[in-house]
Amino acid sequence: MLGYRIDVQGPIKTLRRVKMTPESPKQTPTMVVTTPAATRTILIVDDDPSVTETFERMLRLEGYHVVTALSAEAGLNQAERSHPHAIILDLRMPLVDGLQFLRTLRSKDELSRMPVAIVTGDYFLDDSVSRELRGLGAEVRFKPLWLEDLLALARNLLKQP
Repeated sequence: MLGYRIDVQGPIKTLRRVKMTPESPKQTPTMVVTTPAATRTILIVDDDPSVTETFERMLRLEGYHVVTALSAEAGLNQAERSHPHAIILDLRMPLVDGLQFLRTLRSKDELSRMPVAIVTGDYFLDDSVSRELRGLGAEVRFKPLWLEDLLALARNLLKQP
């Protein structure tokens, strides 16, 4: 059976997946174990609060630090403030869509090399949009994303094993 344990060392809190056995102690061991994910920040930008909350919860359970934004404009502001290590971005949003977000992000020197994945429920992307997204260095994934898919995407964006 798998469970989760929170390890704390100063300001760093690490959530780890651990194997639970009937003999497992009820108290958290004093040994602190950190994971590479614990120091990595991922920004999720999606206008659907249920998507941002779900992605945030799944990534936090794996130990990532997650920040969210419900619009492209808020996402750009958050990216400038928090300088995340990667961004998971919805393509279809009102006012400013994911493609325009990506264009703007790439035009900012300090954010231009940030790894970005576009996640969309639109399975029939126009070829020119697809080419531009890839030309701007974004990975494209389609919703729904299952837990394993989201974690693999995060690891790939952050180039973790």
